[in-house]
Amino acid sequence: MVKVAVVLANGFEEIEALAPVDVFRRAGFDCHIIGLNQPVVEGSHGIRVEADRVFTGELPDFDLIVLPGGMPGSTNLRDDVRLISCLQNQVAQGRFVAAICAAPIVLERAGLLEGRSFTCFPAVEIGVGNHLADKVVVDGPIVTSQGAGTSLDFAYALVDLLGGDGAGLAKTMVYSIT
Repeated sequence: MVKVAVVLANGFEEIEALAPVDVFRRAGFDCHIIGLNQPVVEGSHGIRVEADRVFTGELPDFDLIVLPGGMPGSTNLRDDVRLISCLQNQVAQGRFVAAICAAPIVLERAGLLEGRSFTCFPAVEIGVGNHLADKVVVDGPIVTSQGAGTSLDFAYALVDLLGGDGAGLAKTMVYSIT
C-alpha cells in the first residue's frame, strides 16, 4: 500500500493540505497528517486540524512526503532542521517529496531544487533551479505546484505518480483536468 505523509505547521494553507489528503484517501493510500510540533495545527485561515500524529524527527518508509504552502506555515517548515534532514534522506533514497505554493522554499533550504525544474506561488522568490509557470512540475523525485487553485491538479498528479488513477478520481469527483 502507498504510504503518504502530509506535514502541517501552524499557518499552513488549508486547501493545499486537505484537498490532497482527501484525494489520497479516496485513492486508497495510507495517508498520515503529521503535525510539525503539536497535535492540533492551525491553518492560515483559522481552521484547526487534528493531526494523526506529531512529528518525531523521522519520517521513515513513506513513499511521498507532502508540504503544503501558506504563511507562515512554509517558513515554519523551512526552519525545522529535523524536517530538512528527513527530506534530504527521502530524496537520497529515491522517494518522492512534493511542495505546493510557498513550500518550495523548504526544498530550496534542503538543497533539493538545485539543477531541477519546479514551480511555486508566483510571488515566491527562489534563487536556484529552473522556475516554470506550469500548474504542476515533476522533476525526478521532486513535485511542485503553484498554489491553492492548483491543489486538485497537484493531488491527482501525485496519485498518478504513485501508481493510482488520478484521472479516474478526477472524473468521479466531477473535476475536468484541462
